[in-house]
Amino acid sequence: MRYVDAILHGPAVEGDGGAGASVDGEALDAYSRVVTSVAERLIPSVSSLRVTRRVRGGRRAEGAGSAVAITPDGFLLTSAHVVSGSDGGTASFVDGRELDWNVVGADPLSDLAVVRVTASDLPSATLGDADALRVGQLVVAVGNPLGLAGSVTAGVVSALGRGLPTRAGSATRIVENVIQTDAALNPGNSGGALADGAGRVVGVNTAVAGIGLGLAVPVNPTTRGIISSLMSEGRFRRAYLGIAGGPRPLPPRVAREVGREAGVEVVEIVAGSPAAEAGLRPEDLILDVDGEPVASARDLQRLMAGETIGREIAIRVFREGRLQTLRATPVELRG
Repeated sequence: MRYVDAILHGPAVEGDGGAGASVDGEALDAYSRVVTSVAERLIPSVSSLRVTRRVRGGRRAEGAGSAVAITPDGFLLTSAHVVSGSDGGTASFVDGRELDWNVVGADPLSDLAVVRVTASDLPSATLGDADALRVGQLVVAVGNPLGLAGSVTAGVVSALGRGLPTRAGSATRIVENVIQTDAALNPGNSGGALADGAGRVVGVNTAVAGIGLGLAVPVNPTTRGIISSLMSEGRFRRAYLGIAGGPRPLPPRVAREVGREAGVEVVEIVAGSPAAEAGLRPEDLILDVDGEPVASARDLQRLMAGETIGREIAIRVFREGRLQTLRATPVELRG
């Protein structure tokens, strides 16, 4: 009977009077409370997108994805690849509403897009800041994997600072600080919300990179600017210099002089580009652009914003043992 009781009720922990089981139960309840709280808050804001596209022969193809309402008056945030080539579709919410949507703006180089439905009372999600995330932190993914609306998975931030290559026409870019998570993602999750324990959207689920490995574009000050431009202008403008490069430690003397340890080494210059016209060369070490220090490709990408287009900027470089300042006029990046 003792063994039968153990099977039915589980093993007793000697000397703890059942306290161990109670502690385990409390821990599970605390975890569950966080996940259920996030789910209750976000599920009404996340829609299932049905996406229609015209294909060769005049036929129409259908796809699916997710989107999250970010304003009560109908703006939804999703992934650019979800709506790429689409002429619209419908957004379904858990309250039973099915609303037609149209693309407001899409930016393939960040894989973000904004679509809009006609509504005035959508339960909108709160945007957070992925820059505050830490590895190991609890995150919750809400979306419509495999067409199963209102699905919730939970996990942790597996890694931060990943890069996601994107392309738009001939232009390529690396989305920086992508969030890696082990919260289960499946086809259809793209465009859905990745939220922190407070229910704030800190990422837009964008890719399934492998079993137990998902990626999300971060919501941070940089991507907030992109989202805002897509909502107001329908596009996000980027400046173009025409260089390829990466971080490199500075020589000790230069590091002491400029007060930092790294710059961006120029690896390649695009012929006829603003960088070429400014006289930049491979092996130059870029230290500052427009008075702002750069130590990585991310810093350089961040400075190539729309307000830089057509304006002369100073580029300080370390070349052949000495510091030099060159001047370039970026142009608008075209796909």
